[in-house]
Amino acid sequence: MPIRTEINNRIGEIILDHPPVNALDSTLWNALPDIITEVGSREDVRCVLIRAEGRGFCGGVDIKEMQAHPERIVELNRGNYRTFKAVRDCPVPVVVAAHGFVIGGGIGICGASDTVIASDDCFFSLPEIDRGAMGGASHLSRMLPLHAVRAAFFTGGRITAQDAWRLGGVHKVVSRGDLLSEARAFAAVIAGKSRTALVLAKQALNGLEARDVDHGYRFEQGFTLEMYMHADSQASRDAFVDGGKQAKF
Repeated sequence: MPIRTEINNRIGEIILDHPPVNALDSTLWNALPDIITEVGSREDVRCVLIRAEGRGFCGGVDIKEMQAHPERIVELNRGNYRTFKAVRDCPVPVVVAAHGFVIGGGIGICGASDTVIASDDCFFSLPEIDRGAMGGASHLSRMLPLHAVRAAFFTGGRITAQDAWRLGGVHKVVSRGDLLSEARAFAAVIAGKSRTALVLAKQALNGLEARDVDHGYRFEQGFTLEMYMHADSQASRDAFVDGGKQAKF
């Protein structure tokens, strides 16, 4: 199963396991929000932990699908929006255990979550500018300062877990081998609290935010759709699928 769940000790784990890089197509992005909502709404769950198997946490969207079927962009956008909103609206706190690469949609999951614990080999990246798309800055801006986000967005560059921790976007950086045990231990502390208190605390903290991250992401997605209508967008996807190249403009 590309997405599976496990419930143990009042922690609901959602595991991405979709080789080779946990890049999800439009169908999976539209399945994930319902899974998050279902797990987080269970009375026996007090914390949701999202993690992944394989080489990295999440490779974002399936560029091959978008290269072959650009008309699916609206459905993909809907799935991305619903997924990130489901994480932020989850009744109980959501912890992400991130390793390897966190790209595109993976940024949305991390940025919408309540806490991120990362492995020391982890990096965060928004390569949309090289893939013929937009989007992701709204959620990365929940983790990192404005200029760090813009530098990463304009260049398609990487932000290491260590830099993300230094800038306050990651709670803890641990070794790859210790990631799961550390994330579970942190989630267990949360899961030891009153579910009622956690639900109210999540609502209060969301309400205290200075801006509406969901609205911001919807605004960004309008530019993604606009970019998809441009020839440069298809050229970028074609170049990426053709051996991971970067299109020349």
